[in-house]
Amino acid sequence: MILQDRFLQLCILFTDDQALIQSLWKEIEKKHSEKGRYYHNLSHLENMFQELETVKPHISDFATVSFSVFYHDIIYDATSRSNEEKSAGTAEKRLKEIGVPHDTILKISKQILATKSHQRSEDEDTHYLLDADLSILGKDLATYLAYTKMIRKEYSIYPDFLYKPGRKKVLQHFLELEDIFKTEYFKGQYEIQSKKNITAEIQLL
Repeated sequence: MILQDRFLQLCILFTDDQALIQSLWKEIEKKHSEKGRYYHNLSHLENMFQELETVKPHISDFATVSFSVFYHDIIYDATSRSNEEKSAGTAEKRLKEIGVPHDTILKISKQILATKSHQRSEDEDTHYLLDADLSILGKDLATYLAYTKMIRKEYSIYPDFLYKPGRKKVLQHFLELEDIFKTEYFKGQYEIQSKKNITAEIQLL
């Protein structure tokens, strides 16, 4: 299903204001197509949904997780350390406009904030979101290396002597997690390969 249709179907669960839905979609599209977004773009969202469709029966509230996918990177600035907080704030405002219940909005906000450090959560749906977000780490080495080049372009403002130590720190953080992937399905699919890929990238830096 194309992203726009997916978003439309999500929103009509809460509002029939087509003009409002369209304006929210346009914002998502515009933000994810900003200059400098080589990886954190609409393709990233499509890939996440592809991954999540595989495990849909295991997700208790697919609509909530779907909103979290659409909004988790809506604000993305390589020089900022508060992208997740700003993205969660944007999601809260927009979802209130279409009448999403307050409790659901809080859940979405929490899920978006969880993408900052990818730690374990008490909520299994959050684990599926985090695992889909990181699924690129466990792809074949060629796909992974293409991803690392896109990330480097996103951070092109930083020279190598700043970028490389920063990137290493991020990669080390993933290797130090008890498990990179939190759900059985994604762990089985990607855990071993992701550790190999990350180790290979650290050696290349």
